Amino acid sequence: MSDWGIGHDRIILSGMQFIGYHGTRPEENRLGQRFVVDVAIELDLRAAGTNDALNQTVDYSQIHDRAREIVCGRPLNLTEAVAERIAQAVLDDHPQIRAVAVRVAKPGVRLGETILAGSVVEIVRRR
Repeated sequence: MSDWGIGHDRIILSGMQFIGYHGTRPEENRLGQRFVVDVAIELDLRAAGTNDALNQTVDYSQIHDRAREIVCGRPLNLTEAVAERIAQAVLDDHPQIRAVAVRVAKPGVRLGETILAGSVVEIVRRR
């Protein structure tokens, strides 16, 4: 998602933080934890930029709302499933989006006596 290559218009929502109850361990489902979500969408932004018109782009508050609904919603076992549901919802809701990248991070993951800075799943889906 940090690729700033020439040729692709993008809208990026970075660092959205939610509390979710996802995970394979009972304490994750019971206590919940913080999830940090980034979503990048690829679409043609020329008309929106030229005309200064919201109806010619994607209202990114709608993408935020869908990400929040999924992360804060029904618990899933895998972070991969959370990312997949966000990506699919974004593509389903907005036909003008050509591709979506979703990054879901769990900061401060504990594995036994080790505490990781975090674990991250990143997926890219295209039409």
